[in-house]
Amino acid sequence: MNDGPLIVQSDKTVLLEVDHEQASEARRAIAPFAELERSPEHIHTYRLTPLGLWNARAAGHDAEQVIDTLLAYSRYAVPHSLLVDIAETMDRYGRLRLEKHPIHGLVLASTDVAVFTEVIRSKKVAGMIGEKVDDVPEAEGAVIVHPSQRGNLKQALLKLGWPAEDLAGYVDGEAHAIALTQDGWVLRDYQKQAAESFWHGGSGVVVLPCGAGKTIVGAAAMAQAQATTLILVTNTVSARQWKAELLKRTTLTEDEIGEYSGARKEVRPVTIATYQVLTLRRKGVYPHLELLDARDWGLVIYDEVHLLPAPIFRMTADLQARRRIGLTATLIREDGREGDVFSLIGPKRFDAPWKDIEAQGWIAPADCVEVRVTLPEGERLAYATADADERYRLAACTFTKTRVAAELVEKHAGEQTLVIGQYLDQLDELGKHLGAPVIKGETSVKEREELFAAFRTGEINLLVVSKVANFSVDLPEAAVAIQVSGSFGSRQEEAQRLGRLLRPKSDGRTARFYTIVSRDTVDADFAQNRQRFLAEQGYAYRILDAADI
Repeated sequence: MNDGPLIVQSDKTVLLEVDHEQASEARRAIAPFAELERSPEHIHTYRLTPLGLWNARAAGHDAEQVIDTLLAYSRYAVPHSLLVDIAETMDRYGRLRLEKHPIHGLVLASTDVAVFTEVIRSKKVAGMIGEKVDDVPEAEGAVIVHPSQRGNLKQALLKLGWPAEDLAGYVDGEAHAIALTQDGWVLRDYQKQAAESFWHGGSGVVVLPCGAGKTIVGAAAMAQAQATTLILVTNTVSARQWKAELLKRTTLTEDEIGEYSGARKEVRPVTIATYQVLTLRRKGVYPHLELLDARDWGLVIYDEVHLLPAPIFRMTADLQARRRIGLTATLIREDGREGDVFSLIGPKRFDAPWKDIEAQGWIAPADCVEVRVTLPEGERLAYATADADERYRLAACTFTKTRVAAELVEKHAGEQTLVIGQYLDQLDELGKHLGAPVIKGETSVKEREELFAAFRTGEINLLVVSKVANFSVDLPEAAVAIQVSGSFGSRQEEAQRLGRLLRPKSDGRTARFYTIVSRDTVDADFAQNRQRFLAEQGYAYRILDAADI
């Protein structure tokens, strides 16, 4: 028996003792293949899932490495049945492979006759595969696949439990010279490793905390590709920030970068398009999909890949011959479509723990505090008698939160502060009560950019913002965030909101992240779910009563 920090159980859970001296080391070692499930103070629970194990396998980790890690850190004997299951699950990856054939083009081949037979008889792949072929080296069976079905087939095979290893390669696309300038700045080691890990795999996802320079990783990938690039982003503000960053960090000129959004329709060697414009549907058709064929793209970059809308997944199924990189702070998808990210964008190629990046001084330390308030008696009664779908709004929008938010703003007077919420009437009330400008969906792009610019320069130090500020908004001096409501306990959203604060501060100070929560309500239940993300990243989460702030 070791004195390790892990307890590995036959139900595929892995318990991590947080206070153990080897806890951080073990957390990093299991991160490539284990998914965090629960994280209270002292024991964190991870789970071994087929997708997590296949992700690790696709990224170059084999079953022996996974098993050795569990044995090395486990306090007790690891159940033999679990070790067998890990080996067999990981062995499923790669029994089928997609590859190029000099005569037949794209083929699906297998080294296992039984697996091959099972798959080609499945209704899930009907219509995606063609004739059998016999001249594929080192294969017990092979069928022709039309190139347009490459992505759809990978999705179907994943659902069948036989994820295919995609060895079919990528087209180079139209060549276009792009280089990093590194004029007054240096590519950080982890950014270089992330770009190289992606390039070595050809497609996949890079997970880095907000503020750690995901855009620069994208630029480094572009410099590797030396090709025309399509960049997909969440909104127009984000598109313009990408453009500004590329002009600053690369040899690209203004004329080489196009914006394809609701406001502009420019197709250039590097084109930055918003998800909204690509998913715009009129009379059942997507009029802007021709952008995907407008150039011979050599690289497609998906910013905030965890947010990909369903139509973009369908489009991505047609882009399998293009190199693809997804950038995100968290691969958590509240709709459970992580499998689609895996099969269509690629496996996780690089993941840097937030606390590791913080320790290197590249992101700011953060103090996370939950402030609990009590609903007044009248509101408590209204909450108790409300329909279930109205309860969260009632708990989230109590005026008590507005009053507490004002106290926190006063406590941090003079610091760059964001007050963040979901409900527009609540945000308007906060803006009026605090005397602060409000940014929400209906705020024009021009006005948003002006307000964000004034916040960056310190001309204003308080903004009330809706979820439009969750993504890709660069506010380096934001030091305090006060969250009053959110998307029903979304861990994904928590990552983005904390990320608004993590750019290193010029004076090195700690960021403050407050969440105001109504106790004894569904608001408190959702808050527990959000805490899972923070605990996974190693952040302590203090709880205070509103009277004690």
